[in-house]
Amino acid sequence: MKKLLSWLYLPTMLLGLWLLLNDSLSFGNIVLGGALALFFGWASRALRPLRARPRKPLVALKLLWRVAVDVFNSNLEVARIIWVGNKKISPGFIKIPIDLKDPHGLAVLSCIVTYTPGTVWAEFAENEELLTLHVLDLTDEAYWIHKIQYDYARPLKEIFE
Repeated sequence: MKKLLSWLYLPTMLLGLWLLLNDSLSFGNIVLGGALALFFGWASRALRPLRARPRKPLVALKLLWRVAVDVFNSNLEVARIIWVGNKKISPGFIKIPIDLKDPHGLAVLSCIVTYTPGTVWAEFAENEELLTLHVLDLTDEAYWIHKIQYDYARPLKEIFE
């Protein structure tokens, strides 16, 4: 029963998206959307052989809050750099050791880094466990290493590993 319910998450979301995009709750839309959602939910199982097993929802909520605050602050800082323009910026690449192994955790970390203005995930060398990050204003490497390792990778490791 639990396996069936976990399988129905994706078709339920697809059906909801279908109905939202069609802006209709007609019987035909529900039937067609349900059939498509079940088919695409079933067809996509082969694309995800490794299932995510997130744990510790409180840690996830704290991480979500931390990311929201960081994205907001980074938006303000990048806007200040662009609008004021009198600050000399020093863009650069930094290599950060990451011991996060779970591919879902790494995917979330890449999203976090990419969502934050002023930073771009450039490369992850899996065999060396090194993340290469491009930062718009790289004045303090220690700050970025601490930010990525402790504010993001550590909670993701708790959640996914």
